[in-house]
Amino acid sequence: MGTIATVRKRPQACVIGLDGVPLDLLTTLAHEGVMPAVAGIIAEGRLQKMAASLPEISAVSWTDFMTGTNPGEHGIFGFTDLESRSYRTRFPNFGDVAVPTIWDHLGAGGYRSVVINQPSTYPAHPIPGILISGFVALDLARAVQPLRHLAELERMNYRIDIDTLKARTDRPFMWRELAATLESGRRAFERFWMEEWDFFELVVTGTDRLHHFLWNASEDAVHPEHGAFRDYYRRVDALVGEIADAFRKRSGGLDGLFLLSDHGFTGILREVCLNAWLRKAGYLDFDREVPAALHEMAPGSRAFAMDPSRIYVNLRGRFPRGTVSEADRKPLKREIAARLLELEHEGRRVIRRVFEAEEIYSGPHAQRGPDLVLLGERGYDLKGAVDRTDVFGRSDLQGMHTWDDAFFWTAGGASPTLKIGDAAGLILERFA
Repeated sequence: MGTIATVRKRPQACVIGLDGVPLDLLTTLAHEGVMPAVAGIIAEGRLQKMAASLPEISAVSWTDFMTGTNPGEHGIFGFTDLESRSYRTRFPNFGDVAVPTIWDHLGAGGYRSVVINQPSTYPAHPIPGILISGFVALDLARAVQPLRHLAELERMNYRIDIDTLKARTDRPFMWRELAATLESGRRAFERFWMEEWDFFELVVTGTDRLHHFLWNASEDAVHPEHGAFRDYYRRVDALVGEIADAFRKRSGGLDGLFLLSDHGFTGILREVCLNAWLRKAGYLDFDREVPAALHEMAPGSRAFAMDPSRIYVNLRGRFPRGTVSEADRKPLKREIAARLLELEHEGRRVIRRVFEAEEIYSGPHAQRGPDLVLLGERGYDLKGAVDRTDVFGRSDLQGMHTWDDAFFWTAGGASPTLKIGDAAGLILERFA
């Protein structure tokens, strides 16, 4: 890769995103020598915890990041959302984001961006610069803008993501996929770094995939794949170091470099099926014992849940079989919240906190969101499946997202209480 010999005076910023990396894991791997480049970067700035979105999922958290707003403004409440006045679900995409992104704001000021593997930007639409969509991008041809870069990405065998279905059960395949996808990101960085830009961003999503499938290997030193887990992070560290070194050469220092994650991670103790709990508690019923979808909800149901931790009151006028009046809505929310806060599993509390919508959403789309958003205690993974009858269960997934232990690093100062939606403002301050 070529180098830039002169230090540019024009404002610039570079963001490295490590999907799903909690602060404690990052600092442990840096301290133990697994991530020496990251350790050096940490020493030159400020590293702190950052709160993710609510719910703490990538589709919402990355959209909070790239817009600097909350779901009540940008309109994305989850990986899936409800169709208007319906129980049917749909997958919102980049076209549903209702407010401008960081790159749009920068473009209005005459600045160009290069964005590689940004989740929740599919299908890609033109930005002032270059955009390569990340998860969940299904077709590379619809994940690249301008489209003239598609042929070059195809020639370099660019990989958007791993095959998560196969990787979930085939460990050798998973390791090969993780390595190939990370190397693909490195090649894309080296190629597009040489474009003209003022803002550059690259996101690594393999970290999130590894944590979901093999979190146990991070915590257990005698786990047969503990070494492979750490070796993957060594390769991630090498890429972070390469980008940081390139930015230092380009700008004369690390001021303007940002490292962050979109949420944290921890191991799963139990998965918690919220719709099963609502059924047992008398708030929800279906037309058959094992339903396939929410639209099979029985008349008289008062509340239902959607993945991963969203509870909706079955309100008259909002839903086809709505039974709850507006006057009864708030008392019902309080009742459900109080009962959920008492929920225990083997003597352990399950729900850490229940948020009412108005606590976390503001803006013109807030009324489209859930009535309650739950935050589970560490290890309790909240689910919205409708076809499960048991409240507590387990799948083959080992890791789950967490809310308040994402990380944020900058060479400058940051807010003492930071949430991911604040990051956009801190970045844009450089261009003010």
